[in-house]
Amino acid sequence: MIPKSNRDPLETLKQFTPARIGVGRTGTRPLTKDVLSFRTDHAAAVDSVYGVVAEDILAEFNLFSVNTRVESKEHYLKRPDQGRLLADNAKKEIFKNCVRQPDVQVVVSDGLSAKAIEENISDVYPALIDSLQSYGLHIGTSFFVKGGRVACMDEIGEIIKPKALVLLIGERPGLVSAESMSAYMCYEPSKGKKESDRMVISNIHKRGTPPIEAAAHIGTMIDKMIKQQTSGVHLIV
Repeated sequence: MIPKSNRDPLETLKQFTPARIGVGRTGTRPLTKDVLSFRTDHAAAVDSVYGVVAEDILAEFNLFSVNTRVESKEHYLKRPDQGRLLADNAKKEIFKNCVRQPDVQVVVSDGLSAKAIEENISDVYPALIDSLQSYGLHIGTSFFVKGGRVACMDEIGEIIKPKALVLLIGERPGLVSAESMSAYMCYEPSKGKKESDRMVISNIHKRGTPPIEAAAHIGTMIDKMIKQQTSGVHLIV
């Protein structure tokens, strides 16, 4: 162990955060390696936002795909409200293909990071299904929503009427991680639900909340939601 008097306080702090602190400079300019690192991470974040989840990944987990009212990625970024609303044909597809009134409905969406889904779904989804089944819960027909926002779960809840809904969605990418996923949960989602009625486990990725660990925790939270018949700030955890 390094004697306390010999430690560099900044170097000690850097061990506890991936944030860009103490990056160094030459005169008034940052070091070349730090500029290149910044540009690489920024490019990864942009690629995540504009990326598309590969069809073979959706096929692997038998997820059929529906759209929101978003017409393009630019439209998605400029009109968040349109990502909260399902397209008319999407409502018909969900009604046609999904089991009604399950204990749990699982939905996957690219959100703001297609890469988050591609990097994490193979670990999170099977582990989540196993976790939910271990509690004896009836799972509905899972599917994928392209161009979704968190509140799209409310319209989905109106159609399927599950006791609880889990939305696995790509988070807004940053300069530390471009593949971070969130799991939003709500008891009996429907139009008019408040944000305080939802729960979230965020920062799901290999350098954050481990995907398999997150899946087990989601299952536990869903079981508590159904038993207590509530979610969000009202849930006793």
